[in-house]
Amino acid sequence: MPQTYLVFDFGTNEDAVQQARHKLGAWKQAFRLDKKLLFKFERTVTQEKPATPVKPEAPAAAKKTKGVKNAKDPEKTKPEEQTEAGGSVRLLVRVDFSDHERLSYHRWVERIPKEEPFAAAAPKSIAQGEGQFAETKELFERLD
Repeated sequence: MPQTYLVFDFGTNEDAVQQARHKLGAWKQAFRLDKKLLFKFERTVTQEKPATPVKPEAPAAAKKTKGVKNAKDPEKTKPEEQTEAGGSVRLLVRVDFSDHERLSYHRWVERIPKEEPFAAAAPKSIAQGEGQFAETKELFERLD
């Protein structure tokens, strides 16, 4: 049976990405789908620095440590500038069953896009022989 790639675009929703990762990992373990169901994440990171650096505020009690020589200074232990890297996350799932497992193949290709975290992520199925298949296969192999 030819391979099929399922592409899910989660955008910036990290919670949905983690739910999808956990669900796929549980399926791989529970149904013994080690080489038949592989998935990789493609993250596009956009570095955006905030206009003003965010400094954590030190509690008033921490500043009143005159007599204690080993007291940690809260400003030295916390980073001065907290930046969050935003970006979108795409999940690529490769479904690859052998020819005699045709029924299982079709069930998984239909099941995955209908499940909870995947349905809201704009599922897209790319089967072998379609125009974008070669590009998607190359992208999947490049990702770690």
